[in-house]
Amino acid sequence: MSFGRRVSATKIELIKIRRSMQVAKMVHKILDDKREVLLKKIDEMIEEANKAREDIWTPLGEIYTAVYNSYMSLGTATLEAVADSTPSVMEVDVNVRRIVDVKIPTLQVKTKGGSQLSYGFTETNATVDKAAKLIKNMLSGVCKAAEYENAIFSLAKELERTQKLINALEYVIIPQYQDAVYFIKATLEERDREEFVRLKKVKVVLDKKKMAEAEAYAKI
Repeated sequence: MSFGRRVSATKIELIKIRRSMQVAKMVHKILDDKREVLLKKIDEMIEEANKAREDIWTPLGEIYTAVYNSYMSLGTATLEAVADSTPSVMEVDVNVRRIVDVKIPTLQVKTKGGSQLSYGFTETNATVDKAAKLIKNMLSGVCKAAEYENAIFSLAKELERTQKLINALEYVIIPQYQDAVYFIKATLEERDREEFVRLKKVKVVLDKKKMAEAEAYAKI
């Protein structure tokens, strides 16, 4: 059905529109169910994200303390030299899982060389080692928190898209189908009434004609 033109007031068109409206209502039900699942998944992800953020607050505090002690014991120049010798990029395995048909990236930090550090020990001390190990150990937690944050964003975008489709069906498409059905039914009923009146008039004319013929025959 094209909503840009006036529908044809025929029984065939009425059947087509009723079928299309039934399909639209089924799609609306499916999308409404999808919206409920998305809302539930978003709530679950928010809970997981909050837990993941809480899990990194304590290690972050320990890292800040260890880095501060390193600055105090070694000085800025030495610590920056150690930082320059450390790779600035970490390797992460990215996989994809689906939640309600939404692609969600999953992150896994690659570990190389076990607990081996990238700097020498001659010009550093235990505070640097502690800070480096803490940072390395919490990278997976940071990635997990980022994974949940991204999942929430992706699910929210899908929820917004789903809600727009639901609104289009609920407030535009289905009402237009209903208006078209009402228009066709009203038009067909009006035609039936007109046809009934026309046939009644024809019957009156025929009856008069028969009576006139009968009277003429009776006079013979």
